[in-house]
Amino acid sequence: MSYPIRIGVQLRPQHGDYRDIRAAAVRAEELGVDVVLNWDHFFPLYGDPDGNHFECWTMLASFAEVTERVEIGPLVSCYSYRNAHLLADMARTVDHISEGRLILGLGAGWCEKDYAEYEYPFGTAGARLRDFESGLYRITKRLGRLIPPPVRDIPILIGGMGEKQTMRLAGRYADIWHGFGGAETLTRKNRILDEWCRDAGRDPAEVERSIEVIEVEEIDRADGLLAAGATLMTLVIDGPRYDLSAVQDWLDWRDARNG
Repeated sequence: MSYPIRIGVQLRPQHGDYRDIRAAAVRAEELGVDVVLNWDHFFPLYGDPDGNHFECWTMLASFAEVTERVEIGPLVSCYSYRNAHLLADMARTVDHISEGRLILGLGAGWCEKDYAEYEYPFGTAGARLRDFESGLYRITKRLGRLIPPPVRDIPILIGGMGEKQTMRLAGRYADIWHGFGGAETLTRKNRILDEWCRDAGRDPAEVERSIEVIEVEEIDRADGLLAAGATLMTLVIDGPRYDLSAVQDWLDWRDARNG
């Protein structure tokens, strides 16, 4: 399977007013991006730890209403913040609100402050990964039992770089894998993911590869990331300004490469 190059933006819901986040989602669609994402945390990760912040899934329902074309989703939703069956139902509902545009991004969780402040058990990384595997099984089962069902088979995105567990689960469950780092790291991680796909009896080409791009002004990195296997370039856009001025260069590059 060959994937077209796509450009996504992650609008990190920290430090901004919600009206500015919503306006950025609309503006991103108007510019021509393919995917608009947020994240699933309860406090800012960067800057003032007591700054503005908003919740992931209620925001995604809003994105679904104010956009018409872009795919939307969390990058990523921590499965252990919500009962797995409930999370599947939430995803199905947002998929209907958006008329079939949801990407279900999932991760095992790592931010101890989120867990502590919201009184979730944090445990160990190993325990969270074991629970994540069980959660993925329950989420996929529940998605198949809901009435009405999702508008489409909701693509599952799994984010993370752990080679023994997270990438193994991506090889089994993911339609999209999301990673971090430069072209050299991405090349090596893609080889590992390919092996996990084969181990699960899947064609590695079934899994689209996404990469985080923090330095959004560095368009000269684009060809290297593409050569390393990424086709979904996910540009990080932070609050409070949600400056999308660098996005156009990536869209022009996408259009030139896709022909």
